[in-house]
Amino acid sequence: QLQLVESGGGLVQPGGSLRLSCVGSRVTLDTYAIAWFRQAPGKEREGVSCISSSGRSTNYADSVKGRFTISRDNAKNTVYLQMNSLKPEDTAIYYCAAHVTRFFGRCPLGQSYYGTLGQGTQVTVSS
Repeated sequence: QLQLVESGGGLVQPGGSLRLSCVGSRVTLDTYAIAWFRQAPGKEREGVSCISSSGRSTNYADSVKGRFTISRDNAKNTVYLQMNSLKPEDTAIYYCAAHVTRFFGRCPLGQSYYGTLGQGTQVTVSS
């Protein structure tokens, strides 16, 4: 079973930045597309961004386009989510997951394509 571990969350002021990391535990990630999801209190979980196994293709939710950047370093078995210009509405628990269902074209943001989420990392944007 794929196990992913997220880290890098914290408390940041509006307009600030954070970089989240997603590391494979006992699994090599370089053959998987990886997605980031988030869930705020009282809201449904949503797909934030994803990256292909090669790193050449990415996808972003409209709410984060231009502010978040996903990347990966397969040598370090890690996927990153650089979050800039953070807003209070970005407050949520952020999770990563590896794709388990084949897709064509750009990686999808729908959770049905991805497997078990990690334990998550809390991001709080507040002054």
